[in-house]
Amino acid sequence: MKYIDMEKWPRRELFRFYSGLDSPHFNVCADVDLTKVFKYVKTHHRSTFKTVLYVACRAANAIAEFRLRLRGDQVVEHDVVHPSFTVLTDDNLFGFCAVDYTDAIDAFFERAQQGIEQAKMNPTLEDEPERDDYLFISSLPWIRFTSISHPINIHPTDSVPRISWGKYHTENGKVIMPLSV
Repeated sequence: MKYIDMEKWPRRELFRFYSGLDSPHFNVCADVDLTKVFKYVKTHHRSTFKTVLYVACRAANAIAEFRLRLRGDQVVEHDVVHPSFTVLTDDNLFGFCAVDYTDAIDAFFERAQQGIEQAKMNPTLEDEPERDDYLFISSLPWIRFTSISHPINIHPTDSVPRISWGKYHTENGKVIMPLSV
């Protein structure tokens, strides 16, 4: 993790402008083509959820802005960010599950599976206090949505990105899924 030098940071004026707003957050929701991802899922007999989770985390980690977090008046950039995702329990409630991200897909799947099993046995709505190297992730596989809103703290500002996806469908031979960031 490194602190951003605010005086040399090319985004400093944008940061100053938006950080003064009551709700400085953006949300974009779009249909994404996951045809190749779903081919991988079928070919390798993988979990659709864990595969999309992995792809989302890998993409977010490849983009520096997804690793930036606000800490008071400062900005930090994490080397790696990790998913904290919702897990549906057997009684139709949900809890949060945080796992360490790794580029090694098999290791990631194993960590995710262990985390899911733990979250189902002991559901919690708490993440590790003071930790901000997360990506908050939700899946709504039974709903095709065109927009979504997330609960978020405004004061102090919560700068952890939210990523959600919904029910996929086939369109013109392609697998399409709504994705919100």
